[in-house]
Order: sequence, then C-alpha cells, then structure tokens
Amino acid sequence: MPTLPITELTDRAREIFRLAVQGYLDSGQPVGSKTLAGAGGLRLSPASIRSVLHDLEMLGLLAAPHTSAGRMPTELGLRLFVDGMMQVAEPTADERAAIERRLAAPGPVEAALAATSALLSDLSAAAGVVMVPRREPVLQHLQLVPLAPGRALAILVGEDGGVENRILDIDPGVTAATLQQVSNYLSAHLGGRTLAQAVAVIRAEISTGRTALDAASRDLVERGLAVWSADASQRPVLIVRGQANLLDETALEDLERVRSLLDDLENKQSVAELLEAAREAEATRIFIGAENRLFALSGSAVIASPYRNREGRVIGVVGVIGPTRLNYARVVPMVDFTAQSLGKLIG
Repeated sequence: MPTLPITELTDRAREIFRLAVQGYLDSGQPVGSKTLAGAGGLRLSPASIRSVLHDLEMLGLLAAPHTSAGRMPTELGLRLFVDGMMQVAEPTADERAAIERRLAAPGPVEAALAATSALLSDLSAAAGVVMVPRREPVLQHLQLVPLAPGRALAILVGEDGGVENRILDIDPGVTAATLQQVSNYLSAHLGGRTLAQAVAVIRAEISTGRTALDAASRDLVERGLAVWSADASQRPVLIVRGQANLLDETALEDLERVRSLLDDLENKQSVAELLEAAREAEATRIFIGAENRLFALSGSAVIASPYRNREGRVIGVVGVIGPTRLNYARVVPMVDFTAQSLGKLIG
C-alpha cells in the first residue's frame, strides 16, 4: 500500500495523528482520546478526537489493538510519520562524547566495533549492530598443533594481534614433527602477506615443484589454507550487542514477536544481507516492519547508516534493531553520528 501524502490530511487530523504516534513511541502503549484531549493546544472534546481517530484508522494509519483501547500507528502510519513529520533531535554533548570515547579506546579495530555496537544498544535501549569492514588482514604465522590421532588445531595469527582457530582432520599417521615442518613452511610464506596473496604464492610453488615438501606435507599445507580461504567471503561479518534490551516490560505482552526477533538476530548472515541494502544509501535508512523480509514476522524496525573511509568508499554499516516503537527522532541522528565517527577511526 503506498504511503498517503501528509498534505492530504487536514491540519486537525495531522496534529492528532502526530500526537497519537508520539504518545505511542514515548509509552509503547496505544493512545486514547482522553489522553489526547489533555494534550496542550488541541482544544477538542474527546468525542471530536474519537471521530478523527476513526478517520485515521479508516485510512490505515492507526489501528486499535482492542475494542476499548486507544490507537497505535500501523507500519504505514509510522512510515508517514518518519518521512513527513518527524523532527530529529541531535545527539547530546554527553552522547557524542560517549561515542567518541568508546571509539578512541586502545585495542584492535574489532574491539572498537564491538564496543560501538554495545554503546548504541545502551543509548537506544535496543540491539546495536555493526557490519565489520570486509578487509584482509596481514598475516604473521600459522601453527598446526596435534590434538588427537587424526585431528589437529590450526591457529592463524595476524599482525594486528587477531587470532583464529580451526579444527583440521589429518591422516592419523601424521607426526608432530611433520606438523611443525608444515607450520614453519606456512609461516615463512604467510608473514607480511594477506591470505589471498599467501595462497597464490604457496600454490604456485607446489604446482611447479619448487618446494621440498613431500606429498603428505603438501596435502597438509592445502588443508591448512583451505579451512580459511574456503569461507573467507561467506563468514558472518556482523557484531550484535544488547539483545537483552528487547526483553523489556512491554515484551511480556508480545512474547511471540520478541522470540521471532531474537531468532532473526541469531541468523547473523541474514542480518548482514539486510544491512547490505544500506551500503549504497547516502544517509541513514529506516526499515519498518514488513518493509524488510527478514523482520516481517517480528514487526521490527531497523535504523542503519553506512560508514565510509577517507576516500568516501563505503566500508561498513552501523545501526540499531528493535521494536517499531523505537524513538526514531533520537536514534536516527545518533546512528548517523556514530557512522561518521567510525569512518574517521577506520578510514
């Protein structure tokens, strides 16, 4: 259903709609005519307000969850409010300082990204998400350690201090000395190179016979590389923090929706695919409910903004995921400021 232009509403309907939506976003509860009548500036009786609320409901902008309850915005109504009526509030000086302070903490980039995700979660009372830049770290060495007959632990260490482990199936007859020989060979060729560069050099040596490794050791080299190179382009690149924030007092009224949302967040690869839609945006994007396939069932909202390096190239996405009653006016500029700060740090 296309969004109704805000100009097609009368001034009275527009103001009542704005107050109803704002009241719902503030409280998480449907807003009734008596509450709206007490709002400053309307000067209308509850009966007159009920008539306008009914008209807005007929337009698909508001809905009454129960017969005797007040009204709450539909997804269509939220989109109309966000696009045509919302007045954003810039992050406070304390919020900006908190974001910049968290990003300035010493440590690897990934730690700063995780901290940023957690901070966004704290500030928005929702789940914070950061899509990690797709970058190939420069490697330092790879070590193969025997675990049990037929199994070894492959440890890859990057120059930035990052460490990744994989379990590797090997021939039961492979000795610790062979594993050490292969580790030395790999480390000599990995050091100072990205994985893609190292793989190209090593495979070229093996294919042309320019290595003294025997057949068993060459097989181990291939296995050691394969456990990383096979999934390098498919691994989840998303950090999610603050899922517990979604379990607030209002969640008890809609446990099935919250359970669906938490299940969606567990599927980080799908969430990363959703955030890809924000990579090409010039500014912060807002997805409400069924506007995105992933969160259609849970009726959730996503606020996401791309962050760029110094050359202006998009290198990741940062955002917030939560219920559709998010405080959009506050969270949107907060996400935008975080994206700009991340770009300065990583770019």
